[in-house]
Amino acid sequence: MINQLLLEKFSHQLDNSIIKDISENGIIQIFLKNDIVIDIDQELKFIPLLLNGSIKILREDQNGNELLIYFLESGETCTMSLTCCMETSKSKIRAVAEKSSTLVMIPVENMQLWFEGNSSWRNFILESYQKRFDEMLETIDTLAFMKMDARLYKYLKNKTVMHDSNMIKIKHQDISEDLHTSRVVISRLLKTLENEGKIVLSRNKIKVL
Repeated sequence: MINQLLLEKFSHQLDNSIIKDISENGIIQIFLKNDIVIDIDQELKFIPLLLNGSIKILREDQNGNELLIYFLESGETCTMSLTCCMETSKSKIRAVAEKSSTLVMIPVENMQLWFEGNSSWRNFILESYQKRFDEMLETIDTLAFMKMDARLYKYLKNKTVMHDSNMIKIKHQDISEDLHTSRVVISRLLKTLENEGKIVLSRNKIKVL
């Protein structure tokens, strides 16, 4: 049984009965940085609620190249995994721990039962769908209309918010994989951003000004 105090951050969205049900039926799991939380083609028997940390959600093309779709932050759930659970289909995304993260894994059968029987849970799920939909629209707009240097700077700014620090520990290769481009391009654009006074580069670290 999960201590209900750990679920306090959900209390402004979920009523006491659902908090109690989550504490009784949920399973705590901890994932370290770069651990795979959910993989493509995985059969999903649980949906994740993120207590702390951050998770990046990725799609993969037929050549194995990954594209960053959005990030999950504390107090959120992955609606793409919810969709797979509702349809009893395999996962279409890969979820990877951006940093050490603690999740509550909720059995699919409970998720479906609560959706039908509890309005606060249903509203939480529907609001999560809306937020993820808006984020995916933003991702599409970014890919379609923003140049790579603007995409890169936006990506770095989002990282500072997520990590609550303007100093980001990250490799150029990791950025290139998230943005679906080459490391050489990222290194060149980072140098350009530094020359423009927007960032400061150091070994495996980037300070966003």
